[in-house]
Amino acid sequence: MTDSAHPASIVSTVPAGSHEPAQRTPTDWKTGSMQTRIQRRYAAERRFRWLGLSAVVVSAGFLVFLLITMASNGAAGFLRSNVALPVDFANAGLEVTPAQLNSAGADLALASAGIEDATANAATAAYGPAGIDYIAETAWLHVRDALKDDPSLLGKRAVVEVPASAMIDVASRGQGEPEAEAAVARLQAAGALSRGFNSAFLTGADATDPSAVGIWGALKGSLLTMLITLILAFPIGTLSALYLEEYAPKNRFTDLIEVSINNLAAVPSIIFGLLGLAVFLNFMQLPRSAPIVGGLTLALMIMPVIVIAGRNAIKSVPPSIRDAALGIGASRVQVVFHHVLPLALPGILTGTIIGMARALGETAPLLMIGMRAFIATPPEGINDPATVLPVQIFLWSDQVSQGFVEKTSAAIIVLLVFLLAMNALAIYLRNRFETRW
Repeated sequence: MTDSAHPASIVSTVPAGSHEPAQRTPTDWKTGSMQTRIQRRYAAERRFRWLGLSAVVVSAGFLVFLLITMASNGAAGFLRSNVALPVDFANAGLEVTPAQLNSAGADLALASAGIEDATANAATAAYGPAGIDYIAETAWLHVRDALKDDPSLLGKRAVVEVPASAMIDVASRGQGEPEAEAAVARLQAAGALSRGFNSAFLTGADATDPSAVGIWGALKGSLLTMLITLILAFPIGTLSALYLEEYAPKNRFTDLIEVSINNLAAVPSIIFGLLGLAVFLNFMQLPRSAPIVGGLTLALMIMPVIVIAGRNAIKSVPPSIRDAALGIGASRVQVVFHHVLPLALPGILTGTIIGMARALGETAPLLMIGMRAFIATPPEGINDPATVLPVQIFLWSDQVSQGFVEKTSAAIIVLLVFLLAMNALAIYLRNRFETRW
């Protein structure tokens, strides 16, 4: 048998003095050493796959834990305990007429007639000297609204559902003091305590009483602030990226601008708060704690992120698109705005999503420009005093009252929903303008 029958054992020799390269002996993949190497390789791939899967599972587990914790703690924030308060309007001594209750000055008339004292007296008469502690500080507002809705109650005795105090609300969930839990037991025995959805939490503003706080003031402030941020940062960042990538000459000045933009994207957010304080408040004398100042400050913060993402998106557009447009007679501006920008827009929107999500969750720069004030009424415009959701959450988390705990978690849920809604809209627009080639 010739040596050609055993190719795995053939070793070609080269005569002395020859410059021809030696032929390599073919690898025998069936030997024990090679099979061991193959098994080790497959085992390494399996380990890598399991490590990657484990990382995903751990990340998802932390996310699920966060969502469950927020949902369990925040669910109580959307509920409210109510106390059935019997009010004898006929003997309350309210010197108002049905005509006054139907007029525009009904609130002032009832306040002057002593509706707040009448509510406190009704609580004392129904539940004893401690009855005033069973109802919230804003209970008289609900009595006032009930009387305005039905002026015929002036000569009657009626039962009005009013919000319970924070002490009763916390004790109704088994987290209060023994005295408060005993009061809850008495109210439940009398059928005077109920629990339902707290619509005022979604329509009200900040308050000192946890049973009367609402999130709408902070949510509206966030909406106005984010609107100003988007209006300023998106067009300026996009145009800056287009200029730097399509028109700017390559010299030391543009290199300095690029380095500066990359550095600004990594600057701590509180530095932008100091910049906003110095420029917009001290120099330009804009109103303190207003959405316009917050929007300007956050726009400066996220603009470098949009510029960097925009430049990368513009770079990804194939040069053949530009050459084809120029070849059919398009001007430079037409090439950029009719061809390059539409194709780069999905990537630009991705950078905008990242920047806006960062801006929505920022607290430090807004604290520097005074957006941490107590705002009892929602802002009507961009120049009115306002706060935002992250700052409102920060302020509530610093309260000592137990009633603010679930309000803080409920506000976090609202913030997450707002963030998801904003990102969903941005992702829809990105997919809407996305073009495949």
